[in-house]
Amino acid sequence: MAARIDALLPQTQCTRCGYSGCRPYAAAIASGEAQINQCPPGGKKTIEALARLLHRPALSLNPLNGVESALRIALIDEDRCIGCARCLAPCPVDAIVGAQKYLHTVLIDRCTGCELCLPPCPVDCIEMRDAPEAAIIEPSLNRERFAAHLTRSERQATERQRQLDAKKATAARRKALP
Repeated sequence: MAARIDALLPQTQCTRCGYSGCRPYAAAIASGEAQINQCPPGGKKTIEALARLLHRPALSLNPLNGVESALRIALIDEDRCIGCARCLAPCPVDAIVGAQKYLHTVLIDRCTGCELCLPPCPVDCIEMRDAPEAAIIEPSLNRERFAAHLTRSERQATERQRQLDAKKATAARRKALP
């Protein structure tokens, strides 16, 4: 059931529902832990679809989770961006490109409007703007991009841990030498 619920969610991975992403929220709905009205990006349309699937009454969007609005996307003010790269990791669909000490930009056709890039920016050079009229949320693409993001993040964490373990082993060997 969680997979069927997840398929109805917009896959923005914004965490506004109170869960770490759409899949955990879907699991919480399926287990009865969460209500069907906690997804601001999905809004009324998603709530109604979930109500039909689960044979429950449709509820109003819970205002504690946010308000329904038109799709908004992140834009980076390139004149203010300092290249800190703090916005890259939180983007659940890798819609922000750039590297440490280089200018960053948002791939508009990938941005889900999750707003997770806003808090880590130390210079507030990221702002949310209305998406172009042609922009739409494509849950299946967002799900694929999120899966790729998770895979890349796990691979980087594993590699970083391998490097740290190697440094610790080298330091231990040096310390053991007479």
